[in-house]
Formats: sequence, C-alpha cells, structure tokens
Amino acid sequence: MTIVTEAEAQAWLPDVLGVDAPGMERLEQLVALLLEENERQNLVARGTLPHVWVRHIVDSAQLLHVSRETLPDGEWLDLGTGAGFPGLAIAALQPDRPVTLVDSRRLRTEWLQRAADALGLGNVRVVLSRVEDLPPGPRAVISARAFAPLDKLVALSARFSTPDTVWLLPKGAGAAQELQMLPESWNHMFHVEQSLTDANAGVICGRLLGGSPPRPSNAKGKRK
Repeated sequence: MTIVTEAEAQAWLPDVLGVDAPGMERLEQLVALLLEENERQNLVARGTLPHVWVRHIVDSAQLLHVSRETLPDGEWLDLGTGAGFPGLAIAALQPDRPVTLVDSRRLRTEWLQRAADALGLGNVRVVLSRVEDLPPGPRAVISARAFAPLDKLVALSARFSTPDTVWLLPKGAGAAQELQMLPESWNHMFHVEQSLTDANAGVICGRLLGGSPPRPSNAKGKRK
C-alpha cells in the first residue's frame, strides 16, 4: 500500500496508526505552524506543501508502524531534525516519550523550540549542536531523515546506541544500496522496509549490535 493523497494520509493516521483526537489536533496545528513559518524561512521545499500530510506528517508517523518490532520505551533521538521531521511529528504523536531534536542550524532550532512550545510538548528537548559534538549516552530510538549516508551516520551515532536501541532511518530509492555498502566491521540487524509514502523509497530499520568503523589503511605509498 502506498499513501498518495492528502485524504488517504489523514485517514491512515486514526484508522491504522490509532491516533486519537488530541493527537490529530496537534498534527493539524503543526501543519499550520509549518505553513506559516515556511513563508519566513525555507523549512521544506515549497513544492511539497500541497502534499504536506503525505510528504512530511505520515512520512514521519510511519516510523511508528513500519518496524517489525515493538519500539522500546525511552528517549527518542532525532538527528538533523531540520523542520521537525520526523522528530517533532513523533513528539506530537507520543507526548509522553522524551524526544530530543538535534540540528546545527540556529534558525531551525529556534523554530523547533517555538513550535514545541506552541504545541504544548513538554517532552521535547531542542539541541543546537553538530552530531559530532553531542555527549555520548544510550537512547531507546535513533532516527534521521536525509541527514547523512548510512555508513557515516552509523559511525557518528554509534555512541548513542546499545544492542537494544532501534534505528529508524527514512531513505530514498537507494536504501538497499546504502545498507549493502555498510562496512562489515559493523555487526547489525538492519533491514529495509518499503516506505508507505513513496513506492520507490525505503526505511532502514533495526539494531546495531556492535563493531566499529573500518580502520584507515596504514599502507605507505610507493616511492617514485
């Protein structure tokens, strides 16, 4: 099943995901805030706004549905949050779960904080930082949407993960290829699920069990 229209997207949320009336109200308010702010700064591509429920809301919300396993309780870490997707949408859907939104752009983090405050989301913590500068520590769920190639993302973020952490990474058509290119030095149980909002896109889901980035070669170049 691929969700194509705005009506299908808005129906899928309560009918399949089980979003209650207050949750739908928060999402509707988030959409209104996004449309208003997008007039001031380019949060998302203007061409996606007529399809905001499909391209941004359900594209984020599907992370609660596509994984083959029950998501653990605990903090959700969203890296490179940008306009708030998927992290802010997840926080609106699960207001009892701590959600940390990380972005390195000040204007984006200021928007994220204003939006979280307007939505009454006390579960949200907004962090202005590069991922490289975040202190280590285990999280229950890690997400990132169009933030970095998988090999780089895992190398940057492994210090936030335990074997119980679930990774949910929306990718485009190259999801399977990115997974195949992940170095063998990482021990993982990742797989690709088809996106519900794009028949050509995938979501990388699973757990990182251990390992490390490949070591750089110490081989010396040949003398001329």
